[in-house]
Amino acid sequence: MNIIFYIAAIVAFVATVMVVTRKNAVHALLYLIVSLLAVSVIFFISGAPFVAALEVIVYAGAILVLFVFAIMMLNLGANSGKEEAKLLKPNAWVIPAILSLILLCELVYVFINYDGASVELRVIGPQEVSQSLFGGYMLAVELTGMLLMAGVVGAYHIGKEKKREYHRYLQTNENS
Repeated sequence: MNIIFYIAAIVAFVATVMVVTRKNAVHALLYLIVSLLAVSVIFFISGAPFVAALEVIVYAGAILVLFVFAIMMLNLGANSGKEEAKLLKPNAWVIPAILSLILLCELVYVFINYDGASVELRVIGPQEVSQSLFGGYMLAVELTGMLLMAGVVGAYHIGKEKKREYHRYLQTNENS
């Protein structure tokens, strides 16, 4: 099981790096799906099969479909590639690199100081998850759904092509 965990972790890491470095948004989304599926495998191996299933259904399924629709509706042209190329310059990566280095140091510190004590794991069923989500956090879940829908509607309105309409007497007739 350890080898499967490490393979899934490497796949998730490489796919996530590919998400960040791709200029084509559709290719980045495909790598994001691979990354989320690898994380799902890690959850499954760690003893959380329900969370792994939620990862596949909610993130790799539903939310990424919304991303694909938003990209299709925005209809980004050739200029978007030039704008994204500016983001790949080294000066845009200084602060994220520093933050990542801080997190890496923290992770190394945790692994060095880990005493080997086993953590008690228990399987959490769907009933407990639903009571947790829709019990005290029902308003947050509903607001998140509304926020996602507002994002899709906003992407549609930003990306739709405006058609010019003329009065019927001003339109040119192609047959004449």
